[in-house]
Amino acid sequence: MPENAGDLVSRAHLIVALYGYLLGSIPFGLVLTRLAGLGDVREIGSGNVGATNVLRTGNKPLALLTLLLDAGKGGIAAMIAYHLYPGGPSGLDFAIVAGLAAVIGHNFPVWLKFEGGKGVATTFGTLLAISWQVALAACVTWAVIAALFRYSSLAALVALAAAPFYAWFMGFEKVAVLAALLAILGFIRHYENIRRLLKGEESKIGRKK
Repeated sequence: MPENAGDLVSRAHLIVALYGYLLGSIPFGLVLTRLAGLGDVREIGSGNVGATNVLRTGNKPLALLTLLLDAGKGGIAAMIAYHLYPGGPSGLDFAIVAGLAAVIGHNFPVWLKFEGGKGVATTFGTLLAISWQVALAACVTWAVIAALFRYSSLAALVALAAAPFYAWFMGFEKVAVLAALLAILGFIRHYENIRRLLKGEESKIGRKK
C-alpha cells in the first residue's frame, strides 16, 4: 500500500535527524589539531574537543577555525533541512530537528565513544541559522557576562538560559522550545564547570590553568 503523507514526513524527520547528528558529530577540534601536528587535544586541558580546549594548544587561529566549524555544523544542518520545505512551517520544523540533532552529535559523537564537546558554538550556530535575532541577543548576553565576570563558562550558561526567554518574548514559540532544549543540553555538559564555579575554582578568561 502507498505511504500516506504523514508517514513520508515522519521518515523525512528521521533522515534529517540522522544527517544532522552525523554532521554535528564531526570532531573538528580533534581533526584540526592532529592535522596541525599538535597531537590529541583530548590529552590536554579539560580533554574537550571544542574551541576553548584547542586554544590551550597556544594556536589561536586553529581555535578560531574550530569555533567557526563547530558553529557551522549546526547552522548548515539547519539551513539544509529548512530548504526541504522552504518558506513554510514544515521547513522550520525540519531545521529545528536537524539543528538539535547536530548539537547532540557534537556533545555525544559516536566516533569518540559519545564523549564530545559542550555544544555552545554549535548551539549558537543553530540559533543563528534559525533565528538570527535570538542568536544575536544570546551572543550579546555572553559578551556582557564574560566582560563583567571573566568566566567563559558562566557567560555561556547565562546566555543559554536567556535564549528561550528571548525567543518567547520575540514571538518565536518553536524557537523558544528549541532554545530550552539546547539550554538543558548545555547545562548537562557544563556540570563540572558549574561545580567549579560554585567552589570558586573555575579559571577566568585569559588565565591559564
